Amino acid sequence: MREIIVTRAEAGQRFDRYLQKYMPGAANGFLHKMLRKKNIKLNGKKAEGKEKIKEGDAIQIFFSEETLAKFTGISAAAEPAVPGQKKNGQMIPGQKKAGKDPALQAGNQMKKNEHGTTVSGGRTEEEKALRRQVCLLYSSEDILIFHKPAGMLTQKAKPEDDSLNDYLLDYCRKTGIIKEGTASVFRPSVANRLDRNTSGIVLCGITTEGLQVLSRLLRERGLEKYYLCLVRGVIKEDRKIKGWLCKDEKKNTVTLSRHPKEGAAPVETWYQVLAASSEATLLKVRLITGKSHQIRAHLASEGHPVLGDYKYGDRRENNYLKRKTGINYQMLHSYELRVPENLTPGGGKGIHVMDPPPKPFLKAMEVFGLSSYIE
Repeated sequence: MREIIVTRAEAGQRFDRYLQKYMPGAANGFLHKMLRKKNIKLNGKKAEGKEKIKEGDAIQIFFSEETLAKFTGISAAAEPAVPGQKKNGQMIPGQKKAGKDPALQAGNQMKKNEHGTTVSGGRTEEEKALRRQVCLLYSSEDILIFHKPAGMLTQKAKPEDDSLNDYLLDYCRKTGIIKEGTASVFRPSVANRLDRNTSGIVLCGITTEGLQVLSRLLRERGLEKYYLCLVRGVIKEDRKIKGWLCKDEKKNTVTLSRHPKEGAAPVETWYQVLAASSEATLLKVRLITGKSHQIRAHLASEGHPVLGDYKYGDRRENNYLKRKTGINYQMLHSYELRVPENLTPGGGKGIHVMDPPPKPFLKAMEVFGLSSYIE
């Protein structure tokens, strides 16, 4: 049996969709059959699959490690293990005979793409290029912090996707954080999520304690996270803006209201004006609450959309930026993180990490007359 603890970055999705991402080699119908037979449980209880998983939920999968290796595309020998790791759940190290394991009885094999390779196999040239842009900003026994480039997913959207979470697991194997020949209930994971086209700081837990502490700090807003963004128009004063955010799951968009609405969550965004030209403003933004698309939608609702943002922004300005620079995504970068002392794993020193804006962001600043600004 393997037990998985849902992180903040994974929360909010349907249980069956999470299972499809975790075990891309298993058919959807098979996973629902395993749910009905209680070979997969949520918090120790039978589940239908349509439940929305929450941070801290425990998922129990009653398959052998051999079967899990087939469905996840990761061999038991390569399963993440951390030196000195305490195991939270009970795992059966031995493997069942194929004929007795419920997953093996279904006869499912790893899915293959049109080239005949498994979905966890080779990467495109674009994915390889994005991986080369990832860099390590901070490391400790419990936590890693990476720079994620714009264009890279934080976590998979489809089984064949590459993501920063995949990069994390590969990094842990190459550096010995994951020991070959061992198996563990725990799996290193990203703790926060950035939109695909947002660059910057991503936190990762490489031990149970590290991931739990990060999840708690994110949930209780114990972290200070700051973003840089370029917005259309001139803003003259620092502000804290409030509103109510409602998400359309089907369209993957959010709308902002100045007044409470049924089903809407309260949001707060603080920003500081760093520099302004006649066309654009460079802002330092802090999320007081942390909702999907919050910065992009909140600033757009104030009449100052993030430049390059085709979902919430000004198409004319975005097309101008694209013609000048080739950039076709939002100029939003997670650039600073502060963790107070005694809140890190083990109660040690605080953390302060800076991630300078990447070259495309600096190029956009130049286009809109802000190249002279240096933080």
